[in-house]
Amino acid sequence: MDFAGMVSEERIKRAMAEGGFDHLPGKGKPLVLEDLSAIPPELRMAYSMMKNAKMLESEEKYRNELLTIEELIACCHDPEEREKLQAKLNQKLLHFNKVMEKRKVTNSSFFKKYENKIASRLRD
Repeated sequence: MDFAGMVSEERIKRAMAEGGFDHLPGKGKPLVLEDLSAIPPELRMAYSMMKNAKMLESEEKYRNELLTIEELIACCHDPEEREKLQAKLNQKLLHFNKVMEKRKVTNSSFFKKYENKIASRLRD
């Protein structure tokens, strides 16, 4: 261990002995560890940063809603109901694109291609 590591370790031990960590929030509760094993190691830092910035929450929600509506359309045999679902899908897509515009994320083919590459790597 280098000098900085030894000094840090000594300060941590001293703080523990003096009770410096006794009143921390979450003391005595298990740590909530996130399972990032499905994400390739080189993408984990970017994923964590985007998640901490709350950039993935609404995007995932929209994508799940869009997939659900698309599945309903595929299974629907009633023309009137299918038309209502298609209108709902169009509305959700418009709203999703507005949200992405606010984030300065474009829906161009370049980004779609990149998104597909990331998705395929996450699935593997």
